[in-house]
Amino acid sequence: MRIFFKIILFIFCSTILLFLYSCNDDEPVFSPKPKGYFRIAFPEKKYRLYDSLCPYQFEIPTYSKIVLDKHKDAEPCWLNLEFPKFNATIYLSYKTLKKDSDIIRNLENSHYFANKHQVKATGLEEIPIIRDSAKVYGLLFNISGNTASSLQFYLTDSTKHFLRGSLYFNCIPNSDSLKIVIDFLKIDLLHLIKTTRWKKE
Repeated sequence: MRIFFKIILFIFCSTILLFLYSCNDDEPVFSPKPKGYFRIAFPEKKYRLYDSLCPYQFEIPTYSKIVLDKHKDAEPCWLNLEFPKFNATIYLSYKTLKKDSDIIRNLENSHYFANKHQVKATGLEEIPIIRDSAKVYGLLFNISGNTASSLQFYLTDSTKHFLRGSLYFNCIPNSDSLKIVIDFLKIDLLHLIKTTRWKKE
């Protein structure tokens, strides 16, 4: 009986010692991995002139392509500047201004389309565009937050031409994961704005 008691006592003490040893503070503490995103390899910034029968021209990135807008309501000279690598498109719509009311209507529409994203936006910055030498004037809408379109703009000479553009991604908007791509494409959009020229008739 005493031997049996000693065996039980030995097992009990061994278990306690093993438990105390396993509670060593020097052991690493494991925690869940923080949320991360895939690393994106960006192409080198190079541009080429886009020119067509439309009354405007500008420079576009070599890693983009121009596709005619095939929407049923699309008008001549409505183009899609596609970025296949990033699943993104800058939609470009052009209007000829024929009377004074046309410029007012197009300006109102541009502000309306930008303000539509205010519901989910955390901010909207309006940046003036003034290029007197080329008679190119407009506004860049920098929209922050989880919005469908984070960058929109319009360009006009106030008398004949009106060009509007908006950047969209073909995915659910997530400003955290898309920010690095938006910042990259914003440079291209600004370059397009900077190099836009109206053609002489």
